[in-house]
Amino acid sequence: MPHTVKGVVALSKGAPVELVDVVVPDPGPFEAVVDVQACGVCHTDLHYREGGISDDYPFLLGHEAAGVVSAVGEAVTDVAVGDHVVLNWRAVCGSCRACRRGRPWYCFATHNAAQKMTLADGTPLSPALGIGAFAEKTLVHAGQCTRVDPALPAAAAGLLGCGIMAGFGAAVNTGAVTRGDSVAVIGCGGVGDAAIAGAVLAGATTVIAVDVDDRKLEVAERFGATHTINSRQSDPVEGVRALTGGNGADVVVEAVGRPETYRQAFYARDLAGTVVLVGVPTPEMELTLPLLDVFGRGGALKSSWYGDCLPERDFPVLAALALQGRFPLQDFVSETVGLGDVEEAFAAMGRGDVLRSVVVL
Repeated sequence: MPHTVKGVVALSKGAPVELVDVVVPDPGPFEAVVDVQACGVCHTDLHYREGGISDDYPFLLGHEAAGVVSAVGEAVTDVAVGDHVVLNWRAVCGSCRACRRGRPWYCFATHNAAQKMTLADGTPLSPALGIGAFAEKTLVHAGQCTRVDPALPAAAAGLLGCGIMAGFGAAVNTGAVTRGDSVAVIGCGGVGDAAIAGAVLAGATTVIAVDVDDRKLEVAERFGATHTINSRQSDPVEGVRALTGGNGADVVVEAVGRPETYRQAFYARDLAGTVVLVGVPTPEMELTLPLLDVFGRGGALKSSWYGDCLPERDFPVLAALALQGRFPLQDFVSETVGLGDVEEAFAAMGRGDVLRSVVVL
């Protein structure tokens, strides 16, 4: 029988979120129901509320989640009832042209649940990033469930599902940071700090944090930044060059997603360096660069979707590193809140007061 649970929904553009009844159907073929234990409050959820991603309201928000599988449908073989899982929003298909070429992190046909969760009156809900985990239970494709060690606290484990993986992967997977590299990270929220921690783990020796908020720069140092630059007070391009022998950084991770910060990243890299865009722009943004500079500076300009990760490969590794004390996953949890506190968590995020608020159920 379907379950009626409480969930956080954005009913219309810009309106405060509401805690309402959500109907979760029994899982069909290749689907699973997950009892949500924790879900991080991510900027992407706020983008959904504000209409920055689509206008397919109402949205069931939340996507950065961990929980326990409570039911599975037919043909599900990879997870079972009782498994502790982190939910992912890019469950690869295994058969599209990207997957067949051995590049599944570019999968063009990722899986989501076929059925819809609904409001109590039957109105279909659009789950954020195909997950919708600001709810007591959620319905997902079974491929969106990645098993992790249950010893890892759910409040930390859930963060692997989006922001931490995006930042870590931007540095390690997309940027291919390696020992001895110099790295600059522009934007030191949760994603940027995860890129910093990833760069440190990969062996970077110079790690430069760039932000407009001294509080965030102090936190970035705790994640391993060796230098900080407040870009309100000094030119970040000149600052990065000064810290890298006048050359620029080997890898620059742009974790803001704005044209002005992307230009800073472009000119702050070494001639043969790499820019990685992991910050998410809004649809109206445009970028202008002199084409001669694009040609003459060489190197690589990359975007990083979900840190170019494979959840089944990367989530368990990061979970193990966290349990071993080698990756500071728990330090990204600024506070834990309840389902009814999501709107205030959005406000705290906007004020720059938190790395991650985490809803705990």
